[in-house]
Amino acid sequence: MKYDIIPLVIRMERLKNIIVTELEAPQIVHSEKGRKFEMAKRPNFGLSLCIDGQITYTMDGKKYASTKQVAVILPQGGNYTLYGDKDGIFPLINFRCEGFFCDEIIVIPLGNPQACLHCFDALKNGQNQFQLFSAFYKLLDEITTGQSIQNPLLVRAIQHIGQNLSSPVLTNASIAEALDISEVYLRKLFIHHLNTTPKQYILEQRLQKAKGLLTDTSLTVTAISENCGFSSIYHFSREFKKKNGITPSQYAESHKIFKM
Repeated sequence: MKYDIIPLVIRMERLKNIIVTELEAPQIVHSEKGRKFEMAKRPNFGLSLCIDGQITYTMDGKKYASTKQVAVILPQGGNYTLYGDKDGIFPLINFRCEGFFCDEIIVIPLGNPQACLHCFDALKNGQNQFQLFSAFYKLLDEITTGQSIQNPLLVRAIQHIGQNLSSPVLTNASIAEALDISEVYLRKLFIHHLNTTPKQYILEQRLQKAKGLLTDTSLTVTAISENCGFSSIYHFSREFKKKNGITPSQYAESHKIFKM
């Protein structure tokens, strides 16, 4: 199965920022071949693994397969359908968190699926909230292991972008200066490893951050625009609509999870 490198790298970075606020008791879902299920406005995030079998999720016309080789994150507030391709057993953890947002299903290839299942067993056997949260964080760490970017300069560039995302003067020049490299080399790093430019990577990060703020806060569109580093609300609205097909206000209206 082929995965899109750019979103996957961004998602790995987001997973590292998760602050878990609520964690339900883990469960094992037994899915039969031919099983159909429709989810509307999922009340929390879900993290699903696979012991055996296969499930296919469909969301916004895209299909996502859950197999033993991947972990699947189901988005809070998401609408999707599920179909059982094969009889199977799927560990599932429902949770709420801060510091993370997604509005689509995320499929993450696992470096060590068996280690992830061991983490789930520890989570299932937790005797108190401390043990549950500790085991869940260990599971998240195991999922992200092996998915990190290996080039140290690119890692530093991504960290610098994350730390300065709200600054409207974040540019190729400022990133290159912070890393003590040329802008030409910076651009080559991103194109070679991520198949995108630094400018496009920054824009993607800002738009994803904006989606989270539009969904989970009562901030105005103007405040969110500033918080995400856009030079003006007009620039923010134009780029947001170009990417998502609707305005920030329309997105907030249709995706709001917490009314504040």
